[in-house]
Amino acid sequence: MSKEHPSVKIMWNEFIKNNNINPKTEYSAWPFGGEEKSANELVELVIRGQKRATASLYEIYEYIGEPLPKAGDYSVVTDWKGVARCVIITTGVEIIPFNLVSEEFARKEGEGDLSLEYWREVHREFFSKELKETSGKEFKEDMPVVCEEFELVFS
Repeated sequence: MSKEHPSVKIMWNEFIKNNNINPKTEYSAWPFGGEEKSANELVELVIRGQKRATASLYEIYEYIGEPLPKAGDYSVVTDWKGVARCVIITTGVEIIPFNLVSEEFARKEGEGDLSLEYWREVHREFFSKELKETSGKEFKEDMPVVCEEFELVFS
């Protein structure tokens, strides 16, 4: 990954100062999605309060060796170019097979028409592409999905 945009550290420092958070508290910085248009649209949904969850394939965490998110984790969410837009805190994480993700979770993701059908369609497409690009594997309907809920804490 490229060098972190200076706005990330500025936003993080402002957040911890205004909220009396230990300066040694760790955080990550990242954009949503796999391309510019969706990353920028999704962070706007977070800022508006409509998006309160996100989903990732469990297998991708394993493949790239990244730790799973956990409740209490802070993230600076950026736009596609890496410019800091907001800070979120993870409030819960559940690993669920793709085909068992609930309508309630789909609504919390805040995308499209908020339906489970829409959620499944766009995530099936995204996960299939992501798997093919990273591990060359095929997507399966029962693959475990990391369902992460979060709260906007600063923008």
